[in-house]
Amino acid sequence: MHLNHMPEAVLEAKNLRRKYRDVVAVDDVSILVHPGEVVGLLGPNGAGKTTTINMLLGILAPTEGSIRIDGSDLAHDRTEALEHTNFSAVYAQLPGNMTVYQNLKIFGLIYDVKDLERKIWDVIGRFDLKRFAHTKHGVLSSGEQTRASLAKALINEPKLLLLDEPTASLDPSTAQIVRETIKTYARKSRCGVLWTSHNMYEVTEVCDRVVFLSRGKLLIEGDPKTLPKEHGKKDLEELFITVAREPLSLDL
Repeated sequence: MHLNHMPEAVLEAKNLRRKYRDVVAVDDVSILVHPGEVVGLLGPNGAGKTTTINMLLGILAPTEGSIRIDGSDLAHDRTEALEHTNFSAVYAQLPGNMTVYQNLKIFGLIYDVKDLERKIWDVIGRFDLKRFAHTKHGVLSSGEQTRASLAKALINEPKLLLLDEPTASLDPSTAQIVRETIKTYARKSRCGVLWTSHNMYEVTEVCDRVVFLSRGKLLIEGDPKTLPKEHGKKDLEELFITVAREPLSLDL
């Protein structure tokens, strides 16, 4: 994917900084995600990924910096910016006392989705949830709950999709189907996706570009297929380990 020929970014995060008292969790991080592009947000635990995502979702306000989503400034046009954003993570579960269908209906109403009934059954079909449509979310297996959460994440046809470890609880076969579903959606809907994962095989398969965070700073970025060799590593996993253990050893 050639970034020089891409249209305006669906996500433009500039110089983000987030301080907790004396601790700087994110320090001068800038991220662009273009329509139809899947970008991997990588780094070890504590690197600043979750803080960054929480700023992009409007849960945390940046100490410094700006965020534009599909052209709208998050600080000044919050409703408009978040209207075309959605999110899925294993730690952000849907209400367990409601069925899959009920959850999708409620989130569809929250997002004011047009033609909602058709959209509900469309995402149910995409994630193979038809037989669980009227089952309470809380009694589903962890993999089924993940698929329901991903269905919720597509209910408003987002222009920016934030996915935090979206396949962590899935078996390899289902994970591959989910990866293909998200990639196809991104390409056809011109949706930008920011995808965090510790599965470097998955990242190489799914992502057009990756950005590595280390200790709150953006360390390196590039094509996941070529970036390791640029830094003298055999693959993305070896590069990840170096970023986690010896970030200062990289030739930046």
